[in-house]
Amino acid sequence: MISTPFAHRTLPDLANTQVWRAGELGSASLQVVDTGYVALNRVLPGGGWPQGALAEVMQPQPGQHEWGLVAPALAAIQAEAPDKLMVLLGAPYLPFGPALGARQLNMQRLLCAHGRDAPTLLWATREALQCADVAAVLAWLPDARSAHLRRLQIAAHAHNKLLFVFRPLRAQNESSPAPLRLLLEGTAGDAGNVLLTVLKRRGPPLAAPVLLDTRPARLSALLAASRERVRRQREEFASIVRPVTSPQSPVHAPLDRIAHLDHH
Repeated sequence: MISTPFAHRTLPDLANTQVWRAGELGSASLQVVDTGYVALNRVLPGGGWPQGALAEVMQPQPGQHEWGLVAPALAAIQAEAPDKLMVLLGAPYLPFGPALGARQLNMQRLLCAHGRDAPTLLWATREALQCADVAAVLAWLPDARSAHLRRLQIAAHAHNKLLFVFRPLRAQNESSPAPLRLLLEGTAGDAGNVLLTVLKRRGPPLAAPVLLDTRPARLSALLAASRERVRRQREEFASIVRPVTSPQSPVHAPLDRIAHLDHH
């Protein structure tokens, strides 16, 4: 009988290995950044934005809601590593400093770069991902293709960077190597609320969009206090006006007598 070195080896216990099943939300061995939203953390693999991976965000119009979505995570990164840079590439509008400051972002560590064409923006994005002084990259790349995004995904993974790529709605029907793809839309009722649809994640499909209130906590508190102040003012005004306009009010008695004398 010929013996082999594998004769007495036992198979590994697959139940104890880090195996991801397609019906489960992926979480094992993922390095993530807290999104700042409990509802969003619950539906993302690992419970946050993927570190070292591409997060692709589609939206109807660029420059409307992305800051509310990503600002809490960026502020947390800046708090942990204040010497690191946040790089913006191809942003449709210049960031408004006071608004981002209200979201606890340090504008002194925010670097904006504008390219004139898609190849320049793609090159600059890859260069930023390779820079040791950069913690996160936000790139608006409407004309990027799947092959371009694959290179960015590889660079983000190799250098363990947080990478957001913002693209138009038409891109949701294109193939993409991004492990996380989202659709970001505003709501008609409240300017501070957004709907986030998870188009692709490491896990089962998500049945419904996630509703997020993206206003800063201080702004939400101020707006709530303002609404309460207006409500009280209306109640006080109503309590003053109601007796005066009532038919039984003493103010109406002299007026009724004057009208009676004029009649005669």
